[in-house]
Amino acid sequence: MTNHDFSFETKLLHNQHKFDPTTGGVSVPIQHASTFHQTDIDTFGKYDYSRSGNPTREALEDIIAELEDGTRGFAFSSGMAAISTAFLLLSAGDHIVISEDVYGGTFRMVTSVLTRFNIEHTFVDMTDLESVKAAVQPNTRAIYIETPSNPLLKVTDIKAVCDIAKKVGALSFVDNTFLTPALQKPLNLGADVVLHSATKFLSGHSDVVAGLAVVKDPELAERLGSLQNSFGAVLGVQDAWLVMRGLKTLSVRMEHSQKGAEKIADYLKQQPLVKKVYYPGLTDHPQHAIQEGQALGAGAVLSFELESEEIFRSFVNTVELPVFAVSLGAVESILSYPAKMSHAAMPADEREKRGITNSLLRLSVGLENPDDLIKDFDAALIKSAKAHAIPVK
Repeated sequence: MTNHDFSFETKLLHNQHKFDPTTGGVSVPIQHASTFHQTDIDTFGKYDYSRSGNPTREALEDIIAELEDGTRGFAFSSGMAAISTAFLLLSAGDHIVISEDVYGGTFRMVTSVLTRFNIEHTFVDMTDLESVKAAVQPNTRAIYIETPSNPLLKVTDIKAVCDIAKKVGALSFVDNTFLTPALQKPLNLGADVVLHSATKFLSGHSDVVAGLAVVKDPELAERLGSLQNSFGAVLGVQDAWLVMRGLKTLSVRMEHSQKGAEKIADYLKQQPLVKKVYYPGLTDHPQHAIQEGQALGAGAVLSFELESEEIFRSFVNTVELPVFAVSLGAVESILSYPAKMSHAAMPADEREKRGITNSLLRLSVGLENPDDLIKDFDAALIKSAKAHAIPVK
C-alpha cells in the first residue's frame, strides 16, 4: 500500500516527514541555521542559504504539496506574501480578472500596488460565468478566484472558471483559505496556483502568521520557486514548525467547526433581528449545488447581517463567547466586523457595492460546543431587542 492509498486524515499524520530519519524523533527538527557549510568548491550541497532553502520550511512545503495533490509547495511569511509573490508571475501590461468580494488585503494589493506596475484588473461577480467571459481582455494573464468568497461566502464554479482561463492562456489562482484541502482541492479542478493564509485553519491556533502556495505544473513550480527566492518573503522555521503541528489536527478541527457552523447558520436564519445569513451549507444559498459538487463541505465560516447598525453594536457589546477580532480559522470562535477589519482597505463605496454593510458580521466557528454559542447569541439578541424596544418572538 502506497501513501497515496491512504485517506486525507491519515496523510496528515503519516507522510514523508512523520519522523526524523536521523534520530527517529516524531517531530520535524527546527533548523535555525541561516547558512550551511559547503564541503566542495565547485559543487554546493542541497542547502546553502536559508532564504533559498531550509529543511524545516521544506518539510512544510512537501506536506502541503501532498495534501493539495500538487507537485511543489512554497511557504511564505504571510498569506499576503504568498498572494503577492504569485502576482509576480505577471508582467507590466498584463490584466487580471478577479472576484469582486475578495479579501481586503488582496483588493489593496491589486488596486494600490499592481496598478503602479501597469498591471490592470477587472472585478467581476465570479458566480456569473458570462460576466467572467465578458471581463476577459486580450491581455488577461490571470483569473483570481476566492471561493467561498470573503465575507459574503459566494461560491465560484472553479472548474468552469479555470476552463475559461485555459482557453485564453491565462493562469488561474484560487484562494483556498476558507475550505483547506480537507474540503476542497482546486488543483484537481484545473487551477494553476492554490493559495492559503496558513494563519487560519491550517495552523488553527491564532499563534502564527504564514502563507502557502501549491502548484502542479513543474515548469510553473520553477518560476514560482525562483520568485520566492528573489522576493524573499519566506516563512521562518519556528513558524513553519507551528503550521506543521497545527496541520496534524486539521481534519478533526474542520469536522467539528463545520458541524457547528451548520447548526449556528440554521439558528440565525430563524432570528427576527437577523436580516440575512450567508453560508454555502444552507440549501437556499444560491450556489449550494455548486458547493456540494466541488467540495466535501461548506466550511466553518459564515456571515450574517443584523437588522440595523444599532442592533449590530448592541449585539457585539453583549455577546460573550467569541473573540471579537481580525482573522478566522482558530480553535476559538472569532467574530469579525468586515467593514472595519478584513475589508477596511476597501473604500466604503466599494464595500457597499458588494453588499458589505455596516451591520454585517463574519463568524468563524471554533471548537466550542455550538449549543453554548447559540445560547450566548440568543441572550445577546434578546438583550439587543429589549434595548431597542423590539418585540421578541
